[in-house]
Amino acid sequence: VIENAVKFVKGLQNDADDKKLESGGGGYDGKTRPDLSNTHFMVEALLAAGVSKDDPSIKKALVYVSRCQNLKSEFNDQPFAAKASEEDAGGFVYNPADQDNAKSQKKTPEGGLRSEGAMTYAGLKSFLYAGVGKDDKRVKAAVAWVRKHYSVTENPGQKDSGLFYYYGTFAKAMDALGEDEFADAKGTKHDWRQELFDQLKKTQKADGSWVNANNAFLEGVPVLATAFALMAISYCKKK
Repeated sequence: VIENAVKFVKGLQNDADDKKLESGGGGYDGKTRPDLSNTHFMVEALLAAGVSKDDPSIKKALVYVSRCQNLKSEFNDQPFAAKASEEDAGGFVYNPADQDNAKSQKKTPEGGLRSEGAMTYAGLKSFLYAGVGKDDKRVKAAVAWVRKHYSVTENPGQKDSGLFYYYGTFAKAMDALGEDEFADAKGTKHDWRQELFDQLKKTQKADGSWVNANNAFLEGVPVLATAFALMAISYCKKK
């Protein structure tokens, strides 16, 4: 059953030439354009299914993930990365192809793309899960962005949009990073597990559910928001 599932998930990966922007990314059906959201779930699923970190599917996925980061380097030669503002540097974007969309609301005045909280934790998580070391420049840059934008009350860059999705990626990435106390850019140390738990406890509804007042990404549906909240809470217990 798992072998068949792995085959299916791998079939969702874009197999274009490595030099093409979409190469290695995961989409909804293996045919339409990929994005970082689908790709990080794909990487997590494959690794959970026992696929090796050295498997070509994981290696190719990391090529795409790297191209979603606001970091100009040998891993990302995309124009938007070179135009990243100080505020966006090191963070991750949802879809690097947005750089060619003149109507995209994700574009910055500098001509780059805006980094988003959920996507940054998704990118960081993908690197750490796939065995990219903490000394790697991509991981360092992502952690530096997180230090500047640490929050358990909003999805940085998107405020309350996709907030519960954010909590899920936040928790997984922070757990993988392995720091019980995380210092932000000002040097303030955060017991992130306790802070996340307290925030979720405070926002839980009387019937036990969670729901986002912002209906973006269907988080106005209690079943979905609650599922994300419970997954986040599962990482709040100290090891």
